[in-house]
Amino acid sequence: MKLGLFMMPLHSLKLGYKAMYDQDVEAALLADRLGYDEFWIGEHTAAKVEPVSNTLQFLSVLVPQTRRMKLCTGVLNLPQHHPARIAADAAMFDHMSNGRFIMGIGPGGLVSDFELYGTTEKNRQAMMVEAIDMIEAIWRSDPPYELSGEHWTITVRDSYQPDMGIGPMPKPLQDPFPTFCTSAMSPHSGTARLAGERGWELISANFNAAWSVRSHWASYCQGAEAGGRRPDPATWRVARSILVTDSARRAEDYLARPGNAIEGYYTYLFTQLGRAGARKIFLLAEDMAEDDLTLPAVLDSMVIAGSPDQVTDKLVAFIDEVGPFGGLLAAFHEWDDKAIWQGSMRHLVETVMPKVADYGRSKLAA
Repeated sequence: MKLGLFMMPLHSLKLGYKAMYDQDVEAALLADRLGYDEFWIGEHTAAKVEPVSNTLQFLSVLVPQTRRMKLCTGVLNLPQHHPARIAADAAMFDHMSNGRFIMGIGPGGLVSDFELYGTTEKNRQAMMVEAIDMIEAIWRSDPPYELSGEHWTITVRDSYQPDMGIGPMPKPLQDPFPTFCTSAMSPHSGTARLAGERGWELISANFNAAWSVRSHWASYCQGAEAGGRRPDPATWRVARSILVTDSARRAEDYLARPGNAIEGYYTYLFTQLGRAGARKIFLLAEDMAEDDLTLPAVLDSMVIAGSPDQVTDKLVAFIDEVGPFGGLLAAFHEWDDKAIWQGSMRHLVETVMPKVADYGRSKLAA
C-alpha cells in the first residue's frame, strides 16, 4: 500500500500567501524525506483559502528538491484550461520530473472558479472528457493537428514547417502517457464510474463516510465492466484526515482546542458545500436526512486520530469496512501546531504504515 500526502491545500485566513506557500513546500519536502510515495496538490484560481492557482507551477519547485516521491496534480481542473496548453505543459513537466508525474484530472469543484471561467451552466464533466480526448490525440500524433469539439478547436496546419521543427507539440516522457487519475466525492459517483470506463485511477475524498467511499468503488467497477476492463483495487487511493500523536491524550487535547486546523478544515467544507447544496457528500449513512447532519458528527466519523496503535487499529477497521485499496492519502491540515503535525507525519510513515500496509496487501491478495 502506497502512502501519499494530499493537499487541497486549505489554509486559514490568518496566514498571508507567502506563508501559505512556504508551509506547503516545507510539508512536501518533509514528506519526501520521510519516504512518502506520492505528493498530491490541488488548484483553484479564485480562493485565498485555497491559494495554489497552478499545480504544475507549484510542483515544478519540488522537482530539484525531492528524490523519489511521485509529484501529482490533485487535480488539473480541465474545463478551466485550453487542452493544448495542458498537453504541452504536462508533457514538459513529465520530462522535467524524469517521469515522476501522475496526472490527476477533474471537472473543477469551486463555485468562484466556475463563475470566473464561465462554466457555471456548462456540462463540466463533458468538457473534461473532451479535453482529455484532445490531449491524448495530441500525444498520440504528429502535426498537422486538426481537432474540433463542442468546446475547443485545435489547429496547427498552415503554419506547420517540418523542416524547421515548427508545429510539433511535446509528448510525455512516460510511454505512452503519465497515469491518469480522478477524484470522487459524491455517493455513487458518476465520476468514479467514468474513471472505470476510461481506465483512469481513482481517489476517494477524505470528507466522505465509509459507506460513501465504498460506493465509489462499486461505481468504478460498474464503469469498468461497461468499458470491458478489469478493475484493480490496487489503483484505488483513499484520502483520510489522520492525526497520529504520542498518546491518545495528546490527540484528544489537540482536537479539543477551539478552532484547531482539523475543525477549521471541516467547518469550511461543511459551510461551502452547504451553500452549494452539496452537503449530501457528508452523509453518515445512505438513508440519513441532510437536516440531521451536524459538524461534530462529521468530525467523529471522518477524522482518524490517536496514538500510533489506535490509528493503526482504526485504519485496519476502515479497510475492513470499505474494502481493500492500494493507496492511503493523508490529508494535509494547516500546521497550527508544527510539532504535532510534523510528528504525525513521522508516526504515520514509521510506525503506523508498516502494519497497515501489510494488512492492506493481504486484503488485496485475497
